[in-house]
Amino acid sequence: MTLPDAADGLDDLDDRAFPAALAAALALPFDYGEDHGVDFEPYPAFLSAEDTTDWFRAWTGNPDLDGDAFRVLGQDGTGGYAAFWLVRPKAPLADQPLVFLGSEGETGVLASSLGDFLWLLAGGFGPREAADREPEWTPRPDEARTAVARRFAPDRESAAEAVIARAAREFPDFDDTLMELCR
Repeated sequence: MTLPDAADGLDDLDDRAFPAALAAALALPFDYGEDHGVDFEPYPAFLSAEDTTDWFRAWTGNPDLDGDAFRVLGQDGTGGYAAFWLVRPKAPLADQPLVFLGSEGETGVLASSLGDFLWLLAGGFGPREAADREPEWTPRPDEARTAVARRFAPDRESAAEAVIARAAREFPDFDDTLMELCR
């Protein structure tokens, strides 16, 4: 299986600047506390196309791939990346799912859209925390990010756990799709 060419017909995907909603959510500092903190370092803009391709080839071990199906927005402390996965042909960036690709091969679909991702962040989760779902880790809702989510995605309001579950149901084959690309 190959990744679809979702960029076909997407005018906003060549722009490496964050959409306003994402920029507002990521401009706020993340609390790195040990038992409830979020291990996420957002970038100021999406990773360049060249750097995304280099990363995806290294991650998969497959030199024949490019990174066109991803817009990387940040990383955790181990080097795992959070990104939009451009899997919905002709859908705008805000309607694409967000995913996590860990430094040790872990994967996870985090949210079905940017609006859902804003509510995930508001619920106190970062990309790695949503993908790992460690039982001893306790999220702490983020009031400032809740205000951002209410401003930009009031119609998507959901608990973070519901956002994660909905995305996992919608994209159950994400891990298998990526593993098929690995060499």
